[in-house]
Amino acid sequence: MLVRGEDSLARQLADGRQSDRALMIQRGVGRMLFGQRFSIVSELTLASGRRADIMALSPRGDVWIVEIKSSVADFKADTKWPDYKDYCDRMFFASHEDVPSELFPPEQGLIMADAFGADILRDAPEHRLSAARRKAVMLRFASAAATRLHHLSDPGLNGL
Repeated sequence: MLVRGEDSLARQLADGRQSDRALMIQRGVGRMLFGQRFSIVSELTLASGRRADIMALSPRGDVWIVEIKSSVADFKADTKWPDYKDYCDRMFFASHEDVPSELFPPEQGLIMADAFGADILRDAPEHRLSAARRKAVMLRFASAAATRLHHLSDPGLNGL
């Protein structure tokens, strides 16, 4: 689990629906992706209205979506994840060691994480976005990142 105080910014950026375990997975995946020079935005609302747990942008401009599943029940209750493939070049599930890896569809990537890092156990197949969709996704990513940074530097704007 996260160390007391270390998760305050993660909690600020989360919408309150994430469990401590989901935030732990998010942190580990974020550290791994950051180590690979990706930029990430968590809880990004897509044009479809669905929310990607993590959207990551590689130095080359590849777009990945990582869907966090913190338990077997969490995975079984989710039917929306196939929609994410329309908004990324690669789609991964991320979980932790207490969730059996066999649970996850073999046609998607798989990441196992703890609070300190993560490993890609299975790479995700590539399905390139069209140029128009890529532009729309990248604009949404950039806008969300810039808006969140601005709200952190001026928290008084949250009520405006």
